[in-house]
Amino acid sequence: MEPVSMDIDTTQQLPADPLPFARSYQLEALEKALKHNTIVFLETGSGKTLIAIMLLRSYAYLLRKPSRFIAVFLVPKVVLVRQQAGAVEMHTDLKVGMYWGEMGVDFWKAATWKNEIDKHEVLVMTPQILLNGLRHSYIKLEWIKVMIFDECHHTSGKHPYACIMTEFFHCELKSGHHDLPRIFGMTASPIKSKGANSELHYWQQIRELEDIMNSKIYTCVSESALAEFIPFSTPKFLFYEHMKIPDGIFAYLLKELGNLRAKHEHMLEQLDLNESAAVSIRNKISKVHSALMFCLEELGVWLAFQAAQFLSHCDTDGDFISGGKLDVSGETIVKNFCQDASLAISNCFSAGQECSIRDNIKAHLGAGLLTSKILCLVESLLQYRDLKEIRCIVFVERVITAVVLESLLSKLLPKHGSWKTKYIAGNNSGLQSQTRKIQNEIVEEFRKGMVNIIIATSILEEGLDVQSCNLVIRFDPSATVSSFIQSRGRARMQNSDYLLMVRRGDFSTHARLENYLASGDIMRRESLRHASIPCSPLLDELDDEFYRVEGTGAVVSLSSSVSLIYFYCSRLPSDGYFKPAPRCIIDKETMTCTLHLPKSSPVQTICVQGNIKTLKQKACLEACKKLHVSGALTDNLVPDIVMEEAVAEDVGNERYDDEQPIYLPPELVSQGPRNLKTKYFCYLIELNQNFAYDIPVHDVVLVVRTELESDVIRSMGFDLEAERGLLTVNLRYIGDIDLEQVLVVLCRRFQITLFKVLLDHSVNKLKEVLEGLDLGSGAEIDYFLLPAFRSCSQPSINWTPIVSVLFSYKNEDHFNCSRNGNAHVVQTKCGPVCACVLQNSLVCTPHNGNIYCITGVFEDLNGNSLLKMGDGGAITYKEYFAKRHGIQLLFNREPLLKGKHIFPVHNLLNRCRKQKEKASRNTHVELPPELCEIILSPISISTLYSYTFIPSIMHRLESLLIAVNLKKMHSDHYLQHVNIPSMKGFIRNESFDPKLWIIPGGKLGSDFLSEEPLSEGRKIYIRGRRKVKSKTIADVVEALIGAYLSTGGEVTALLFMDWIGIKVDFMNTPYERHIQLQAEKFVNVRYLESLLNYSFNDPSLLVEALTHGSYMLPEIPRCYQRLEFLGDAVLDYLITLHMYKEYPGMSPGLLTDLRSASVNNDCYALSAVKVGLDRHILHASHDLHKHIVATVKNIQEFSLESTFGWESETAFPKVLGDVIESLAGAILVDSGYNKEVVFESIRPLLEPLITPETLRLQPVRELNELCQRQHFDYKKPIVSRNGRNASVTIEVEANGLIFKHTATVADKETAKKLASKEVLKALKESNFATSTASKVE
Repeated sequence: MEPVSMDIDTTQQLPADPLPFARSYQLEALEKALKHNTIVFLETGSGKTLIAIMLLRSYAYLLRKPSRFIAVFLVPKVVLVRQQAGAVEMHTDLKVGMYWGEMGVDFWKAATWKNEIDKHEVLVMTPQILLNGLRHSYIKLEWIKVMIFDECHHTSGKHPYACIMTEFFHCELKSGHHDLPRIFGMTASPIKSKGANSELHYWQQIRELEDIMNSKIYTCVSESALAEFIPFSTPKFLFYEHMKIPDGIFAYLLKELGNLRAKHEHMLEQLDLNESAAVSIRNKISKVHSALMFCLEELGVWLAFQAAQFLSHCDTDGDFISGGKLDVSGETIVKNFCQDASLAISNCFSAGQECSIRDNIKAHLGAGLLTSKILCLVESLLQYRDLKEIRCIVFVERVITAVVLESLLSKLLPKHGSWKTKYIAGNNSGLQSQTRKIQNEIVEEFRKGMVNIIIATSILEEGLDVQSCNLVIRFDPSATVSSFIQSRGRARMQNSDYLLMVRRGDFSTHARLENYLASGDIMRRESLRHASIPCSPLLDELDDEFYRVEGTGAVVSLSSSVSLIYFYCSRLPSDGYFKPAPRCIIDKETMTCTLHLPKSSPVQTICVQGNIKTLKQKACLEACKKLHVSGALTDNLVPDIVMEEAVAEDVGNERYDDEQPIYLPPELVSQGPRNLKTKYFCYLIELNQNFAYDIPVHDVVLVVRTELESDVIRSMGFDLEAERGLLTVNLRYIGDIDLEQVLVVLCRRFQITLFKVLLDHSVNKLKEVLEGLDLGSGAEIDYFLLPAFRSCSQPSINWTPIVSVLFSYKNEDHFNCSRNGNAHVVQTKCGPVCACVLQNSLVCTPHNGNIYCITGVFEDLNGNSLLKMGDGGAITYKEYFAKRHGIQLLFNREPLLKGKHIFPVHNLLNRCRKQKEKASRNTHVELPPELCEIILSPISISTLYSYTFIPSIMHRLESLLIAVNLKKMHSDHYLQHVNIPSMKGFIRNESFDPKLWIIPGGKLGSDFLSEEPLSEGRKIYIRGRRKVKSKTIADVVEALIGAYLSTGGEVTALLFMDWIGIKVDFMNTPYERHIQLQAEKFVNVRYLESLLNYSFNDPSLLVEALTHGSYMLPEIPRCYQRLEFLGDAVLDYLITLHMYKEYPGMSPGLLTDLRSASVNNDCYALSAVKVGLDRHILHASHDLHKHIVATVKNIQEFSLESTFGWESETAFPKVLGDVIESLAGAILVDSGYNKEVVFESIRPLLEPLITPETLRLQPVRELNELCQRQHFDYKKPIVSRNGRNASVTIEVEANGLIFKHTATVADKETAKKLASKEVLKALKESNFATSTASKVE
């Protein structure tokens, strides 16, 4: 046999990078590891991890990014991932990634792994993750420069360590590839077995490890060579005399526990259970009985009682009591058995003995309460009571032993000192659901001295780092050499002891432990003696048949094929009554294996012949090949449904896109130099007031450079809901006009002044905005909104208010006008004016910054008149202004002006609740003229009021024009084949804010607007950017598809989808089925066709639609899941379309509520039961049959007129709703995809359809909305589990009163629904809830 070289890639001479505090043997081991693959065999605590870290430091220059190479640090247990990753990070600057199964790595795709490898240089993980990554070709062996195996003695059999080496490393080595990773193993014992009878047998086991690891062992000559660096514990044997518990007590309990077991197993026969459930319960009872008998014989009656007490309260689904999950009745039986056993054992106690244990525990031996083994443990511990800092680990074999010993020592030891005891067991034990976090906390408390004694299973042998231990007791002897050596190595402090408890007279165990004590020296000696012998190649292990995907390199072998098939089946659709799994039938006589896959798999039957030992593996490998060819397995050999889930998760995590443009329609923009006269098109914005108010509105003329399309004009007829009522808006063309440049500037000044004042309620920045206002040459918003005269013949622009912007105090010709009999000169803040100028003017009062519209004069009031104060007193206006504002009025006899606050500008596009204007804003204010500064004159209050509606109207027009440009671009697509530049710029995703509305004509220019081409000869303008959520974009796309669908039909909608990049093949391709079966043998075809009012061309579709996945007859090749998928979509579409057409005025929110109440599984399930479809479902599930029977009975207890299902106190089987959907899918396929036929057939089953009048919200949602509306305090629901039942408590505080209810049923969602329903009922009975019935708007 040719030796195998371990010197991989010897052309690279790597420099050692030792740490300054490294010990001599660590440096020697590093030197070996740099030269060839190495297994470091050193005692626990000797610093093997530090050698691995120095090896990584030596390879670091090959690993640092952007290098594609990585190092992989493998650990056998999840608890070690963080521990070893932390050590690497502490002593290197390498980027470290950590990976374990609970992170969901089984469902990661290639891109995710590539991202991790691009980010990290060292990957610390459990070995199954790397094995899966190599098999699926997400990680390639050629990328790995160093591969470290922690606790490498596990590398044997089918352990992932061994599979990594045999399936990949040795295969590459055999193929002649030498660019393989450096292998570095670490172990405290290269032998994992129970030892050996001779030195030769030791060497044979060591050689097996060296060969499979392709590595040679490095070790020290003896313990003495390490003794100067690390302390070794002193092993001591503790012999105890075995004393049986009294025969009478043992016989009594043996009989009692046996009778109880038989009694509870007999109870199973009275339950309506399927065979597998009954077997599972029987197995669990048997395991509990076995555990109690073990405790009774080995630990004593008192600890057996503690075990029974514990088991009656722990989760019976835990691994401790394995055998599958139980339903509520099964769990109750197991727990009742534990409670009855506890009672039976307690009969052996004197009064009070079950609660306490006396100080003199020797007295308990005779009564059998404790055993001599327990006495030996306690007395051994008490010998160390004088030790100042005791840190003891007691190793036990069984979890139940750890639990009851903690209970005993926690009661007993505090009487002799302050010692505290806790236990640590595997986190999957099911006992108190001990998490890794809790385990780490206990170890940390142990290090700090807060916990003195840990009772542990093998988890502490190789796992959590416990350095502060000075006493180890093996309560149960080690099963293997490695277990012995590792548990001994936990005692790392100076002068530590390693106590080995052995039953006196048990010579076999004593000899085995003596052998273990000597094994360390023997293994070191044999490793050193054969150090020069090279590793041998693996032959038998490499003959495994495999299937490789050429494109990716993903591979599945005979040994890995079974697990891949089971994983594939686990990803197929399932429900609570059927879990897809492969079924294998082996015929030993013909040496054949038939593999049956679930009906939802495209490959259903595989038949192979061959060696009986590998038949199942061979069938699974063949199935993997065919599943890959069919596309059910991807090119990475993972189920395609896993890939879909990964993509969906990525999409769901996407929060925002990059910043996207905000478009402005080109119809409202002009560009380039102007002529002396410019042509504009005039459109009358008609405002019709549908409410009573003393201030009327008048029309406004929209003046634009571009003629608007007729579609836009027609769409501009709508209602605005103002504070006082509805305002009807219409738009119509009234002609065109040529404006000279001076008039253009005048119009701009007018609308800028008016809108700035209305929007800001201030004139602070008005002067700055108006300064230098001229006509630019770049792109600018160019339209005007001018007051109108409404005339029956021809409306026209009212220029009088527009010219008011030219008002000047220097207009002396107007000082003594004769238009008004009371005309005279009045002194204002900025100078004298004629009194008539103040009539219908817009003024500001600088002393308080307010804006007012002057509507008249108080002829009987002046500065000397009395002003009534809030406290009932009165002072003159002159005194008031002096006192309040520090202003001395100079013109006391001048009549006061009648001013009114200007109106607020609201977003009137969102429907708002009518509310009265504040009184202070509705009444007039008395203003001394000398405090007023004129802004515009003349301008009426009617004009000011009318213009408050304009921003909302123009926002609506802008949105319509944006939509028109999208429509034009869509048309251009078919004429010019242009592509859409970006959907996102057309989206308006924020609620309209008038304060952010852009006043047309301002100094914004080319710096503000940028141009973007849409198609040939068509462009649009960008006025800013903002972020848009992906969900918003998706909603808009859906809405556009709905718009095209409702106006142009399905073909138009599909063409639009094609344009935006959603490629849909909407050609009706005939669907060919090749299923031959006699439908009448399985279902009553004639009856079902009459029920559905439809005759099937292919009755096999009817059979498929009613076949549950559990019905595994080979004559029926498929279950209903594909048809259900299709029917779910088509019913959702048909019912949505029906409601959209039936209620044209209904809001989207109410349409959604109607659809949710109509298109759900509960609604369909009720309909299925109502017409008796439950009796025609083909299934083979006992649980499903029970659930259907219970559901039918439950439904009969309330009116079948309801189709909500919310009255039910149990969850409906999903299968009942599924068959409604699958029948819809079957009819769709059979009818040649005629959706109308589907609706005509299924609609009668769903009658009566829910209407706005019969709509009732689901109780959970109704309660939530009520609490939000009434501002009630809705507490967080409290969820708990009692065995298999879920309890949910809903609590609401309303006006100081507490309304609370707890519901307990099988599932959480139903419990929450029922609890919410009761709280709602109580609130309504107390008049805290008003009707929430929605109406058509």
